[in-house]
Amino acid sequence: MQISATRAVITGGASGLGFATAKHLTAQGGKVALFDVNEEKGKAAVAELGADKAAFFKTDVSNEAEVIANVAKAREFLGGLNACINCAGILGAGRVLGKAGPMPLSQFQTTVMVNLIGSFNVAKACADLMQHNEAGTDGERGVIINTASVAAYEGQIGQAAYSASKGGVVGMTLPMARELARFGIRVMTIAPGIFWTPMVDGMPDEVQKSLSASIPFPSRLGKPEEFADLAAYIIATPYLNGETIRLDGAVRLAAK
Repeated sequence: MQISATRAVITGGASGLGFATAKHLTAQGGKVALFDVNEEKGKAAVAELGADKAAFFKTDVSNEAEVIANVAKAREFLGGLNACINCAGILGAGRVLGKAGPMPLSQFQTTVMVNLIGSFNVAKACADLMQHNEAGTDGERGVIINTASVAAYEGQIGQAAYSASKGGVVGMTLPMARELARFGIRVMTIAPGIFWTPMVDGMPDEVQKSLSASIPFPSRLGKPEEFADLAAYIIATPYLNGETIRLDGAVRLAAK
């Protein structure tokens, strides 16, 4: 798929990895619909990208009816829909048995609802519309890119909920790709390592340095632009399908 022809829904699109991806796609001629819960950041993102290239839709990705309605609105704005990039996510950090007692089930559920169910919810709503697209090269009608994490493989203490949610994203990649293949819709997942995001910006300098030092090479945090580069490469490379790609500088997370 040509990047200039990309018409994408991007969740978590108002900041971090999602916004970096939106900037990359729009710079190459694509159009994006930004799904996020932060209305202020969403409006600022559209102002930066240009109202002719981007639109913001306040969206709770775990709300099925809201997602279906906003995906339909997004397609209308975009003039089509052929890409879905799921970047919305929360940390949900906490120990199973913490100082105040066992983790409340609601905390675990919320993390899974946003990270895993939210990704599925948006992906299936987009796929439902993509299946009716006119087939392009190789019969392709669309591509879905989900975001997992290296914590899906080696989660740390305090990441039981987060790792479970991201492990689910990895686990649904291949079966979704196999099922949607008959419609010409690809499904891929990116598993980022430790990236510069608004969350990291708020950490003390010594913590940032420690995180950077833990990464073999390059010994630094990942740049959101590098995530965007990979997402764009996946969009443009039709033979990439059904796989999770680690983007992590060879880091392997320690227990804590």
